[in-house]
Amino acid sequence: MRILFLVPYPPGRAPSQRFRFEQYLDALTAAGHTYHLAPFISVATWNILYQPGRAGAKALGILGGFARRFGLMFRVPNYDFVFVHREAAPVGPPVFEWIISKVLRKRIIYDFDDAIWLANTSEANKIAAGVKWHHKVADICRWAYKNSCGNGYLADYARQFNPRAVVNPTTIDTVHLHNQVRDQAAPGRLVIGWTGTHSTLKYLDQVVPVLAKLEAEGLDFEFRVISNQPPAFPLNSLVYLPWRKDTEIADLLGFHVGLMPLEDDPWAKGKCAFKALQYMALGVPALVSPVGMNTEVVQHGYNGFVCANSAEWEASLRQLLADARLRQHLGAAARATIEQRYSVRANTPNFLNLFS
Repeated sequence: MRILFLVPYPPGRAPSQRFRFEQYLDALTAAGHTYHLAPFISVATWNILYQPGRAGAKALGILGGFARRFGLMFRVPNYDFVFVHREAAPVGPPVFEWIISKVLRKRIIYDFDDAIWLANTSEANKIAAGVKWHHKVADICRWAYKNSCGNGYLADYARQFNPRAVVNPTTIDTVHLHNQVRDQAAPGRLVIGWTGTHSTLKYLDQVVPVLAKLEAEGLDFEFRVISNQPPAFPLNSLVYLPWRKDTEIADLLGFHVGLMPLEDDPWAKGKCAFKALQYMALGVPALVSPVGMNTEVVQHGYNGFVCANSAEWEASLRQLLADARLRQHLGAAARATIEQRYSVRANTPNFLNLFS
């Protein structure tokens, strides 16, 4: 099959693209398929996209993306499938998806890993919120040949409009990338860790008071935050590391415990437990909120802990900080869970079947 990927961002940069489909490109080639990646945003625009201001440069970048998309429509007939990740264009109605499906009669595989039918625009780009056209997701689901959804909550949404919805989980490459395991018995200061973008730092607000309490009692630990912007938490234990692709795995391997708090709202229910998957693949126990896919991935007391309130966050952290053998046991079970259910190797047949 000849497959055209219509994607928002340049390859190798956005986590959703890296862990949704980019890590399957070699498998597509091995299966005899050919493909072409067509990002909407150029590298230059990506580099300023989440910076405050620069509205003029961002607008020019968006206009350039539309020009490339219109030109690409003349090449769409050369492909058997068009894989649309999230949307063909970040603003406006689904014009390109309509042309591809209704005019050019091509089969769309529509892939999304968030509740993108809900408004959730970043602060840096809040001006664009009014033109995002979030309700286009329903139309694209309806027109798609298949909908590739990151979890059951998203698939249930897609099935309102189209019965052909497949749960295609976000997965981890346990062979080439997350291919090391944390030694919980190694000497050194204990590290409680979190990784994510600036837009999800707000979820840590529920855990910061717990960490402050443990600090005040004299427990010795480091709270390591890996992100694209430094947080402003009043914690002495806070250590900020800027996210870098080339040190991503080494930085995560420094964690003894990984956190994934969430708020119980419609947007968070669409989350695909990605932070937990990353921690667990490296043998790091995950502490998660009981929201969305988190409780599917993390089994309380087996491969991590599920924490519904401050008391449970505190009790779980105390246990794990005090007991290296427990961390090792949970970490081993966590790694096995990823290998068996959420690895690229385990999910490759499911991904390839999208194009059957």
